[in-house]
Amino acid sequence: GSGIAPRGASLEFMREHGEDAPDGRRVMTQHGPLSPSVPGFVAGCFALLDQYGTKSFAELAVPAIGYAADGFPISPGEARGIEATAGRLLPYPATVAIFLPGGNPLRSGDILRQSDLARSIALIANDGPDAFYRGQIAQEIAQYLAANGGMLSADDFADHETAVSPPLATSYRGYTVYETGLPTQGFVVLEALNICEQAPLAEMGLRSASAVHTEVTALRLAFADRRAHAGDPDFVETPIEKLLSKEWAAELYAGIAPRYTADIDTGVLTPGDTTSLVAVDKDGLMISLIFTVSDSFGSGVVAGDTGILLTNRAGHCFELEDGHPNLYAPGKRTMHTLNCYLIADGDDTPVLVGGTPGGDYQPQWNIQTITGLIDGGLDVQAATEQSRWQFDPATYPIQRGEPFSLTVEERLGEETIGELKRMGYPVARAGMWGAGGSVQVIARDPETGILAGGSDPRAEGMAIGL
Repeated sequence: GSGIAPRGASLEFMREHGEDAPDGRRVMTQHGPLSPSVPGFVAGCFALLDQYGTKSFAELAVPAIGYAADGFPISPGEARGIEATAGRLLPYPATVAIFLPGGNPLRSGDILRQSDLARSIALIANDGPDAFYRGQIAQEIAQYLAANGGMLSADDFADHETAVSPPLATSYRGYTVYETGLPTQGFVVLEALNICEQAPLAEMGLRSASAVHTEVTALRLAFADRRAHAGDPDFVETPIEKLLSKEWAAELYAGIAPRYTADIDTGVLTPGDTTSLVAVDKDGLMISLIFTVSDSFGSGVVAGDTGILLTNRAGHCFELEDGHPNLYAPGKRTMHTLNCYLIADGDDTPVLVGGTPGGDYQPQWNIQTITGLIDGGLDVQAATEQSRWQFDPATYPIQRGEPFSLTVEERLGEETIGELKRMGYPVARAGMWGAGGSVQVIARDPETGILAGGSDPRAEGMAIGL
């Protein structure tokens, strides 16, 4: 579902209209009309339904149209997000009219109504994806952006194609873990799992300092490989086979120092606006779905009367440094953070599906969930509730060079936290449950078909059986 950058904007143009990172490097403009790429979600929905669906988009869109037109109450988390982002949304009248009516952020319990968005969804439901990519909606978005300094054109929308590609996979302690392919960073999870497989995590104890150090370092090494090698496969040849080989994992594991090492090349995380969900039907068909506008409220731009909030994926993720595999180019798809996974048993029968939003925290939280389930033998709910850690920096260009920090929940235990500090880690505390995340997991017993769902108590999610 990844969309392209504008074909009419050159690398030189983006550098000229970019901004300076805190360390002085030139980076893409992070928000506003120059930051979107073509949204791929609409075409992705139709492609998914064409291959696996039992209902039409028009049928499935009815509740969404109703919620957009009639409104729904803002949750506490949504209210906090609007208030935190309000200053960045103020330059865009259509955005203000929806989320900051009268200049005031919507509060928890207020009703969010999006009548323009309801009309756009209804048009797509009636006319199909062409309404969005080649019809009225594409024309309106392109005209709005052109009038406000943007570069995405109607032709960019018309050229969008959904790539259906096989997943990446690796074996892990008798299971097969499947992940999303390029230009997502799904391979980061698989590479890190291969490194972790070299270590006796269960014997160490998953919440011991040695196990945390192993997982953190494995992820930092995988992130570094992403930064060094990965890009749009239509533009860059990424050595995926080598990066996911057991030999490469063994080589990297052998080089892990017994203490924290500062000189692993990485970037840093910023807030995001991503939704993740998982589902399993009565026949055992599993799906892990993730979609985003990238940063919190994306570009900040609602495109005129369409009601559609545009992503800032291009601005958030492309690099402007010559020679970088994720260097901006017209018509290129940027590398991005979205990834989700499915796990099969030794008979290659799917037994678990999972995912979480969280930008560059996604691989970190996914690794902890997977090792908790497989190495720790936890059930799905316990795996979402186990004490959590996360680190910055990771891959976002805007804050590369920020100092490394490992954030831990205090439930990790004073012994482990103290040992991590003695190993040289700069540790920050996040209270008992403050590390963040919205991990969602469903397991299926292949013999009985019984389903078990786990939902992260740190976020506004739940497990529901219908």
